[in-house]
Amino acid sequence: MNILIIEDENPAAKRLMQLIKEVLPEAFLYGNLDSIESSIDWLSSNPAPDLIFCDIQLADGLSFSIFENIEVNSPIIFTTAFDQYAIKAFKLNSIDYLLKPIDPKELKHAIEKFQQQTQTPTLDFNKIKEIIQAENKTYKSRFLVKIGEKIQSITTSDAAYFYSEERITFLKTYENKKFILDYTLDQLENMLEPKQFFRLNRKYITSFSSISEIHTYSNSRLKIILKDCLDNDILVSREKVGAFKDWLDG
Repeated sequence: MNILIIEDENPAAKRLMQLIKEVLPEAFLYGNLDSIESSIDWLSSNPAPDLIFCDIQLADGLSFSIFENIEVNSPIIFTTAFDQYAIKAFKLNSIDYLLKPIDPKELKHAIEKFQQQTQTPTLDFNKIKEIIQAENKTYKSRFLVKIGEKIQSITTSDAAYFYSEERITFLKTYENKKFILDYTLDQLENMLEPKQFFRLNRKYITSFSSISEIHTYSNSRLKIILKDCLDNDILVSREKVGAFKDWLDG
């Protein structure tokens, strides 16, 4: 079996090669290639390897550029330092992924998965990049609000939920104070950390901690009770229920 290693950190590459040899002692290992340019050159002038181990972040950019510039039909196992949230896409878009530092048992499992694979998955690089960019995005940490003639800064961590009423957007704090914001809920949805906040419907974006109760409702919807909220008719629409449950499950 011919295996190509694309990894720009020599210690990581040496460890990976050592671990692969322990599982596949007869394998021929090529590399390590440490850049997008060298990887394109190698793949352009050599027969396709049986398997590729590829780091996501190389010195000269994301390794997806390799596969966007040259057709590669070899199965790929990604190695990455990105956390579990960011790498969900790789479950659907590669043979497997390995989170650094690489665990020998996980490596063995990934190779066994490759050996059992009958068809190479089609990589959706745009989807993967979207998730990584979302993970690396900087979200809003404070909001400026006006109180009479004064201006105050409210930290996002103090926000229990956001809601819209008569075309005005409000921030409600855990201390049960509300402030007017110069943003729409659509704008806020892109500013807030998606792990902490969820858009329930057209009127509400809530933090996890402000949810008091969740009830099943008609037509497969959910009814949400928020702490210190007088609105008892907050519903999660049927099309959002699945995403909402995934969000709750972390």
